[in-house]
Amino acid sequence: MGSLDGFPTWFEVGVSTAAYQIEGAAAEDGRGVSIWDTFSHTPGRTLGGDTGDVACDHYHRWADDLDLMAGLGVDAYRFSLAWPRIQPDGRGKPNLLGLDFYDRLVDGLLERDIAAVPTLFHWDLPQALEDDGGWLNRETSYRFAEYAGIVGDRLGDRVKRWITLNEPIVHMAQGYAFGSHAPGLALGFGALPVAHHQLLGHGLAVQALRSRGAAEIMITNNCTPVWPASDDEADRAAAMIYDGFHNRLFNDPVLTGTYPEFLAEMLGAVVRDGDMATILSPIDALGVNYYNPTRVGAPTQDELPFDMKQIDGVPTTAFGWPVVPDGLHELLTGLKRTYGDGLPPIYITENGCSTEDGTTDRFRIDYLDGHLAAVKRSIDAGVDVRGYFVWSLLDNFEWAEGYSQRFGLVQVDFDTQQRTPKDSYHWLAAALRERG
Repeated sequence: MGSLDGFPTWFEVGVSTAAYQIEGAAAEDGRGVSIWDTFSHTPGRTLGGDTGDVACDHYHRWADDLDLMAGLGVDAYRFSLAWPRIQPDGRGKPNLLGLDFYDRLVDGLLERDIAAVPTLFHWDLPQALEDDGGWLNRETSYRFAEYAGIVGDRLGDRVKRWITLNEPIVHMAQGYAFGSHAPGLALGFGALPVAHHQLLGHGLAVQALRSRGAAEIMITNNCTPVWPASDDEADRAAAMIYDGFHNRLFNDPVLTGTYPEFLAEMLGAVVRDGDMATILSPIDALGVNYYNPTRVGAPTQDELPFDMKQIDGVPTTAFGWPVVPDGLHELLTGLKRTYGDGLPPIYITENGCSTEDGTTDRFRIDYLDGHLAAVKRSIDAGVDVRGYFVWSLLDNFEWAEGYSQRFGLVQVDFDTQQRTPKDSYHWLAAALRERG
């Protein structure tokens, strides 16, 4: 099989999902409204008007989905908790029926010898908090810590590793700066307070979970190696700026307690005394989501200080994203160079590709094979990578793209909810069996 040959015996392989993308049951058992419910029900916001009202119906079919994971042979399952299912308005007493669902899920995982790795926030903010300003409002950071404490109290006896935030750069940029994701605001640089308040919420949540005995806590950042379009000084300067916004804005504060200098100046009015120390609350690992490198050139318009450029000469996914496995090795070794001894162990918490519908998916097998090889090279180069999670177990609701992009190891017929494992599922299962 080969893809897991030579990996350390402790190396963890898992799959990832997110609540709004798979759970469905949007109005059941006391769940509140999230910003993604509002956004997807607003005409013109999602492709074909698709919503996550039913999605993969995981809320009712979770046991079957856990059986699929057990058949796959994974070590761990990274999923997200739906904040509005636990606190319908984002504050106050919890909804016990929502917590009961996650109790069942965690217990079901442990019965199948699969570690539960919950993410507290994967973009489905309670709408009631958004009505009060969402992540533009500093108060949301404290509501997030309260929510973290609730789930820590309920699940902490069985959950050993927690993830606070998923891809805060994407939530800030697509949700608040450009408006292509919920909550659909187009504030440009006016969205920067969202970055700080998410990070502050992360630090406060770390403290809340730690006070409840959490063994491991991490944050998951979307990271990309940034390539200048040429050796021209203007292109290289644009690439450095983009790297600051996309990577260092969220890595530097949690690893060094500082913002990049030019961003610290832009955030000066938002940061208060003590905030950076809170954000620097120690984490045990860094989650890295990787999909592709980014090529950047000097700006040709006034709105942004950089232009996005196409990467030619490589395959692309159905999403149009360039497939560059070596970019993952470049990213991981670059993180090691940048942060040195300050870099904690790394988990690849998402990596995968969208393809056309179908169960015969050689493209996905080659994609996963190439990226696992890049992880192995990075470990051999001295980067402490502890695990790799495939995005995703199931075809699901792919945010603004609705059901048009299929990332799953398992095909889902959204009319019948029938699950059909794809060739890539069987390939990975065989690799895991061979590893033993």
